[in-house]
Amino acid sequence: MGSVIEPAPGEHGPGEPVVTVERDTSGDHGFFGQPRPLVHIFGVEMWERFSFYGMQGILLLYLYYSLSDGGLGVDQAVAAGIVGAYGGAVYLSTILGAWIADRLLGSERVLFYSAIVIMGGHIALAALPGFLGVGVGLVLVAFGSGGLKANATSVVGTLYSEHDPRRDAGFSLFYLGINLGAFLGPLITGLVQDTWGFHWGFAVAAIGMAIGLTQYAFGRKGLPAVASVVPNPLPRSRRGLMIGVAVAGILLIVVLVLTGLLNAGNIATWVVGATIVATISYFVVILRSHRITSVERSRVFAFIPLFIASVAFWSLYQQQFTVLTIYADEQLDRSIFGWVMPVPWVQSINPIFIIVLSGVFAAMWTKLGERQPSTPVKFALGTVLMGLAFLLFLPFADGGPSSTPLLWMVLILLVFTVAELLLSPVGLSVATKLAPRVFHTQMVALFFLSVALGTSIAGVLAQLYTVVNQTTYFAVLGGIAVVLGAALWFGRKPVLRLMAGVR
Repeated sequence: MGSVIEPAPGEHGPGEPVVTVERDTSGDHGFFGQPRPLVHIFGVEMWERFSFYGMQGILLLYLYYSLSDGGLGVDQAVAAGIVGAYGGAVYLSTILGAWIADRLLGSERVLFYSAIVIMGGHIALAALPGFLGVGVGLVLVAFGSGGLKANATSVVGTLYSEHDPRRDAGFSLFYLGINLGAFLGPLITGLVQDTWGFHWGFAVAAIGMAIGLTQYAFGRKGLPAVASVVPNPLPRSRRGLMIGVAVAGILLIVVLVLTGLLNAGNIATWVVGATIVATISYFVVILRSHRITSVERSRVFAFIPLFIASVAFWSLYQQQFTVLTIYADEQLDRSIFGWVMPVPWVQSINPIFIIVLSGVFAAMWTKLGERQPSTPVKFALGTVLMGLAFLLFLPFADGGPSSTPLLWMVLILLVFTVAELLLSPVGLSVATKLAPRVFHTQMVALFFLSVALGTSIAGVLAQLYTVVNQTTYFAVLGGIAVVLGAALWFGRKPVLRLMAGVR
């Protein structure tokens, strides 16, 4: 069960090569059979997801509900585009978080500082009125979440050697923590919002993040030293250039907003375009680097078809926060023995299944060991199932108010969950296994770029949902996902060859 290569303490300075020592990880089973430090990352990610999904559960409603209902009265299609763009920006900002980790601060410190920024964003949503609170809050949460997400995953990866058979199970357990937060967040913020209003709901999200930050602040010293290493330090001579690039990027956004070229109606499309440019640039930079070996380069090429399947998956899955919210608000029968369930509670159904099934999947992968399906097969099955989940909307498509039984939505979200468990935690794990050594965190960011692209596409598609009939919408998108998943399954053997020993 091997060891993790980690720098010898005190022997690595800026611009110097990493001196490594062996750290045995095989005997540490202190957290449900996993390395003990996993509990600290588990905790901060759980509370971050509580605040993230709790806020996101009421965000779309806050945007399009009328002023008399406590909302901002934004057009429904525009509101869905804003939520999709925000979600895409969260994952797009993983680039920045990963770059800062790999070049300036190391993953662990970026994770800690990002948690502080996230808490500030939730406080802004809770305390600042109207569009000012939305603007400041979403920007801070997006940038903070991007920094935390890529680096939490990277830090988890440092707890295992490349061939440790506990690795996928450990990521599944980490994913369980994420979904504990995702389950509780919409339940509590949704209930608070329904009782006392939207700003109180946002305040609950801020409190949750504060709890996570406090817990992590006390536990972070127990993490392995490798989590704080800067693997590819930026030379001091280039720091001025990077500051100039950052300032130029901010000024460009300001100019686009002031000229009206970037606005609430097209922001999702801009995020799609920015994500495509970032993705292509990242692949080119990594593949052309002289600092990676031929085996590492082959593994990066293998990641491309997995990336495409992931985009297809997330472009459907992330519509939970746009299309499914609108669908639940307008067509779902939420009545339970005469009591009407709050709309955000629908978003807690998927995490319930994750909590129940993630342990099953973790045990299954551990039991199967080397006999478990390869990563391309898992990705293919996940994408196909996601398409089938959309096809399950067809029996009740284009219905009226309360036309869809709650149990049918539960069934659809069960299929969502199985698809997610086949692709998402496995995607996090394979990103760390396929990553070149000097692009470790940034390879994780590439996986999150697939989520960014899928999420922002979901925002664009949600705008179409408001103008086309539901039968066409669900049938076309579900069919495309099934075809893409089948294509990956048929191409699994060439992909495995490119993965060069990684399954």
